[in-house]
Amino acid sequence: MRLHVPVPLRWGDLDAYGHVNNVAMLRLLEEARIAAFWRHPGTVEGSADLGVPTAVLDAGPTASTHTLVARSEIEYLVPLPYRREPAVVEMWLGHLGGASIDVCYEITSGEEEPRQVYARAVTTLVLIDAATQRPRRLTDDERAVWGRYLGDPPALRRRPGS
Repeated sequence: MRLHVPVPLRWGDLDAYGHVNNVAMLRLLEEARIAAFWRHPGTVEGSADLGVPTAVLDAGPTASTHTLVARSEIEYLVPLPYRREPAVVEMWLGHLGGASIDVCYEITSGEEEPRQVYARAVTTLVLIDAATQRPRRLTDDERAVWGRYLGDPPALRRRPGS
């Protein structure tokens, strides 16, 4: 199962070639990831945030859990031009580790036909206990919620010899 998070493009996301810059592409992934996994202020404990059932982590500097990006890998398939309609970031989890998760993405045109995939990516997040600044294990509740979104990671091409 995948989450579908629409992310609006900004005019400032474009580079001199008229398509979304590589740094802006990583920001799109970050915005989708925050919408999908972080509960926003004012959300009642245990409730899904804005209809996103995976939004179970508290956000903000006072949260008991922080996350660190341990690794990001992105493969650009075709340039993403500016468009008024949001790009749709499809997300799923490729791995649930002891204290980490692999978030998998496809940045797409959404419902538009023909469906276009602009990029594929994987980000490894490590959950950190805010008080100790040490990795903390995923809870049973997190595994129960996130386990429904487990799937095969995208097959990213690598250079020979990598």
